[in-house]
Amino acid sequence: MYQTIQGPYNWKAADVEANQSWVHHFTPAERAEIDAALRHALARNRTLETLRADDFPLPTVSGLFAQGREQLENGIGMQLYRGIDVTPYSKDELRLMYWGLGLHLGTPVSQSMHGDVLGDVRNQNTDLDGPQGRGYTTNRELNCHTDSCDVVGLFVMRTAKSGGASHLASSVAIHNEMLRQRPDLLEAMYEPFYWSWQGQEPEGAQPWYPQPIFSTWRGKFSCRYVRTHVISAQRYEEVPRLTERQLEAIELFTALSRNPEYSYSMMFEPGDLQLLNNHVTLHARTAFEDFTEPDRRRHLLRMWLSVPNSRELNPQLGYIYRNLSGGTVRGGFPSRTGRLIHETRLGHSMLD
Repeated sequence: MYQTIQGPYNWKAADVEANQSWVHHFTPAERAEIDAALRHALARNRTLETLRADDFPLPTVSGLFAQGREQLENGIGMQLYRGIDVTPYSKDELRLMYWGLGLHLGTPVSQSMHGDVLGDVRNQNTDLDGPQGRGYTTNRELNCHTDSCDVVGLFVMRTAKSGGASHLASSVAIHNEMLRQRPDLLEAMYEPFYWSWQGQEPEGAQPWYPQPIFSTWRGKFSCRYVRTHVISAQRYEEVPRLTERQLEAIELFTALSRNPEYSYSMMFEPGDLQLLNNHVTLHARTAFEDFTEPDRRRHLLRMWLSVPNSRELNPQLGYIYRNLSGGTVRGGFPSRTGRLIHETRLGHSMLD
């Protein structure tokens, strides 16, 4: 019934280590163009709330990003841009810079019920295992997972004192290995699991929903997996219990994602911009230790992006994505306030 999925997105760690074509180092001219775009936006008094792509002109880099989107959708499913020197800029300038870059990559969507479109990835000592736990607000190790959007972008302002390595894996390669080892468990991955919304459900909705981990539609594969959300749904009495077959399937999936044959490890550098297609790429993170000084602590900025060349999706993914057509604005967690948050800080948010 199920077949091996072929394509450049079917890769192992040695493949992406040997072929670094997915890593682009900004040239001096490209860095100058980004800096000039920021200066142009600042001169026009643009803010995170008022900035538009036209206010952040990138005549050359925008074409580079179009090539990157093709790599994300039809290539290996990930793209890394390096070379921005963050030291001359304030944190507010870096936020505006990343927001401007993001507007040329796609359309940012809300990352929580609060409507935050520019998320702060840093340790806020939240309970990852709680009913509203979100991994990006802890310093704990994060198992392989996907985010709830077509493309996730991370921009690195500061790295940790130690740890915080990024681990990447092809969910397509893991799918194929599960087919080879245990086709019975692969079949379970195509069947509905029950997921917790983690407090992010649309107003009036159940706090859980059914969705498979693997799906295909019109020749395109998609994987969506967040183990904590699946386990958390078991707290609800009306949710069916996970079967032994389902548990065994996700254990094999997780074990393969950690296997060095499949898991590619990289350390972030300040100024990195990492983009991942969540449908074919898994990401994880090792635990990290922060510096004691607040201004030196690990701090990344995150965007969840809809992109113009995204794939059409299986109707079973409609709970999260809502709009299943390719190239549309979709995914994320809908804002309950009707507003979008462009900046979050410990203890409070900046709203537009």
